[in-house]
Amino acid sequence: MGDGSPQVQLRNFQSSDELDLVDAIDKLRSQGISHYVSLPQLIVCGDQSSGKSSVLDAISGIPFPTKDHLCTRFATEVILRRTATEGVSVSIVPSQDRPEAECEQLAQFRESLTTLDDIPTLINGAKDAMGLSGANNAFSNDVLRIEISGPNRPHLTIVDLPGLIHSENKIQKAADVDLVQRLVRSYMSNPRSIILAVVSAKNDYANQVVLKLARDVDPNGIRTLGVITKPDTLPVGSESEGAFVALARNEDVYFRLGWHVLKNRDYETRHCSADARDLAETQFFSSGVWSNLPPGSVGIVTLRKRLSQVLLDQIGNELPHLAAEIESSIEHCRVELSRLGESRGTVDEQRLYLLRIGQSFQSTVKAAKDGSYADEIFGDSRTADGYCMRFRAVIQNLNLEFADTMRRAGQDRKIVDDATPEAGEESRTVTRTEYLNDIRELIKRSRGRELPGMYNPLIVGELFYEQSTPWERLARKHIDLVWRSSVAFLDLLVGELADVDTAEALRREVIHPAMGVLRQGLNSKLKKIITPFQTVHAITYKHYFTETIQNIREKRSKSEVERKLEHYFGVEDLGTLDRLPMNKMKLLPGLVGALATRNEADMDSYGCSEILDCMEAYYKVAMKNFIDNVAVQCVESKLVSKLEHILSPSQIMQMDASMIERIAAESTQSQDRRERVSRKLTILKAGAEVCKQFVSQTSMGMCRTPHCLRLRLISPGTLQHHQWPVEEVESSEAEEAESNADDIQNDEIVPEPDSANDPIQPAGTWGSWSLENGIPKVEYTDVQQEVPSWPKKKKKGIRR
Repeated sequence: MGDGSPQVQLRNFQSSDELDLVDAIDKLRSQGISHYVSLPQLIVCGDQSSGKSSVLDAISGIPFPTKDHLCTRFATEVILRRTATEGVSVSIVPSQDRPEAECEQLAQFRESLTTLDDIPTLINGAKDAMGLSGANNAFSNDVLRIEISGPNRPHLTIVDLPGLIHSENKIQKAADVDLVQRLVRSYMSNPRSIILAVVSAKNDYANQVVLKLARDVDPNGIRTLGVITKPDTLPVGSESEGAFVALARNEDVYFRLGWHVLKNRDYETRHCSADARDLAETQFFSSGVWSNLPPGSVGIVTLRKRLSQVLLDQIGNELPHLAAEIESSIEHCRVELSRLGESRGTVDEQRLYLLRIGQSFQSTVKAAKDGSYADEIFGDSRTADGYCMRFRAVIQNLNLEFADTMRRAGQDRKIVDDATPEAGEESRTVTRTEYLNDIRELIKRSRGRELPGMYNPLIVGELFYEQSTPWERLARKHIDLVWRSSVAFLDLLVGELADVDTAEALRREVIHPAMGVLRQGLNSKLKKIITPFQTVHAITYKHYFTETIQNIREKRSKSEVERKLEHYFGVEDLGTLDRLPMNKMKLLPGLVGALATRNEADMDSYGCSEILDCMEAYYKVAMKNFIDNVAVQCVESKLVSKLEHILSPSQIMQMDASMIERIAAESTQSQDRRERVSRKLTILKAGAEVCKQFVSQTSMGMCRTPHCLRLRLISPGTLQHHQWPVEEVESSEAEEAESNADDIQNDEIVPEPDSANDPIQPAGTWGSWSLENGIPKVEYTDVQQEVPSWPKKKKKGIRR
């Protein structure tokens, strides 16, 4: 087997051609970027006592505690780094739900070691620090970080999670069951995590919680690799042994990454060396039903190789998304730092900070007032905040809604021709006949010197005042909506321009007081606008008034003519006249007489109709004037035009020192926030620089796993399990494939094609390797990539 030391084993975990990509991810993690974005990592999950820690031990070479009666009680992150010198550091990342004092105390837990043998002792010390020594504190949300460095270490992060609990007991309460599930699910839900779902052969896998959780967070099994432990506990030839063999073949619970089987140390062999452990595992899988599995799906050595490829594929897939997420976070940091501004300890610095805010405030309000929304501060119009920031759109829509409401509900009583009220009307409904009767009574009580059939013109104004009663209520409701929308816009705007504390102070000291004054001005102006319509007699010189009266009379006259014609011809609808036999010339005199007849014995009835026509015409003219006056003289003149001056630079220059300090003095929290955001921005920028290089390489295909490295992942003896497509290829190619197969059987490395000697041709198809059902496969995809060409001899063969 060669050198089986942990360091050499871990060195083989990654190929030298691909270390740079893994180095990039580790460099990001070492910079602390994992606090802000999720990085690709391996997480070990499983039910309690499923053998998770032993799996982690075998992969990493770190001796984790594996006592039968104990289990992992917190998440453990193992950070492996390559450095010139050996070193081990252990620390605790406190849970955010702990009190601040406890967080500070746990953050002080830091220990350095010179040998891995002392790690179990340090882990127990970490348990005591987390308060897990007592029975009442079974699990913790804190994270234990073990950072191991050395010249032969890979750059890798592996996370061991607490075992999933089936039911509560004396030590593990119901709250612990829920806590562990939430903790494990949070790690598994990270789309950049590769899930190692550990299943113990000592229990029915259908009852193991880890498989259900894996299906919940990764329903298609894209990033889950199943690991079967303790196969040596199954009775030879039993039905359960056959079931687990089928599971290992990916025939029951399907994962795209397949399954792997490990035989770890048992209690009797817990102190044996890594070489002895690997030898015992090899002997176990060389006999019995397990020997029928593909060699690539059993044993720790091949698992390391599988994990290497899986991790590299995950890194390659996620790197562009990771780079985009980092850039997005950088932009958020810049926006927040812009809000926080520079450090400001003096009044002059504070005033300067406010002046910058005032300049942005004034220009943004003007742009919003003019309906120019090109600046990114206006956001997405489809969101609530984005629409609120589009101030002119909000005002226009409110004005249109006000005009529509005035048309629908502005009348005290809606006059209709039909006796049946229309459904959904907001005004009271009255028929024309009923309203004419009311006018008749009003005429009687208002008689002057006018002749019969004539009327007092003041009656028109009196009826109008009554009909326009709802106007003031509707207008006050409208300007209140406009005022509130203006406050919401300004509140949101200062929140975008200033830090949280300054924005709140600006609202309290400047925005809200100024808006209160503007509200008073709005109400005062509305009162002036509505008063003439309530007290002064009806006045208008618009030709629209006479046109409206003529249209009303013409419409009523047309209805009267139609009624007379229907009566004369004895039909209910004039559309049926063409069916009647008639002599047009004989009917003409009678028809003229019928149309000309108009006897109105009651002259008051005629006067009532004239009054109603005049009132309705004047109402329409006055309503249009009132709607425009509210929009122009109230909303625009008394509110919208004044908003940009509320926080102008000139206003800020006039503020006294005490006002400046109340608004812009920096709190300790704000200073701490700037420091944290600045530190975050520095880390993210460094991470972005690292990503740029590799994302660029990925886009050019440089990070695609080399063909020879893909072949290297095939374990000895697996080629015969794959069905290879048969194509028309050259005989030398078939011979080369057979030779390569022999090389692989002998665990040799297939050399890269010599670019200097091999001609290059564009390829229509190219193979990509994957593991399915525990067996490496090749899949052909149409990509434009350069591949070696072969001599031109036509024979049947296989194409790799």
